[in-house]
Amino acid sequence: MEGRIRAYGAELVGTAWMVAIGTGSVALGGSLLQISLAFGAAVTTAILAFRGASGAHINPAVSAAFVVTGHLPRNELPGYVLAQAGGAVIGSGAVYTLLGPEELAPTVVTSGVSLIGAIAIEVGITAALMASILAVVLVRGDSTPTVALVVGATVAALAYACGPLTGASMNPARTFGPNLLAGAGGLVMYTLATLTGAVLVGLAARRRFSQAD
Repeated sequence: MEGRIRAYGAELVGTAWMVAIGTGSVALGGSLLQISLAFGAAVTTAILAFRGASGAHINPAVSAAFVVTGHLPRNELPGYVLAQAGGAVIGSGAVYTLLGPEELAPTVVTSGVSLIGAIAIEVGITAALMASILAVVLVRGDSTPTVALVVGATVAALAYACGPLTGASMNPARTFGPNLLAGAGGLVMYTLATLTGAVLVGLAARRRFSQAD
């Protein structure tokens, strides 16, 4: 039980950190490159700080995929998701407190991008993120610095490529906190799309390695 509490606490703090730093960079008027690097750096530092305690998923879609691959026990998923959601609200609340309600930087689809197009983008980039996570974890194992750098760089690159289109959520928690406090929509679409992308990769990985055995 103590280990679970420690893991849930790490997920809460890590997710709060990621949301506060990432959306804070948007609120402060950063360029696309600066915002992308801020999200990537926040993910990298969270993994370095909390991977030993919880795996540093800081993303419900990643946690769900890790249940599929067997990296996370199924009965721990609700605690992870609740901690991540709580952390997202705390992180967004910090931005609200420091910068004001107009600066919450909710995740939104850019005008001109259709709903189907937005779903396809979010499924695709979340799948790419999950594939990078599984690839580096399976290849490098417990090398936390390598995992942190690769995953952080992937987040930054995908945010830079697709941020102008859909906000590049890749993470239900990243969208949940800011969109909830800002009263913005899109929570169902972003949640389902990102979960779909990550879980599809998890299923593909499980199938591949079960066949290899």
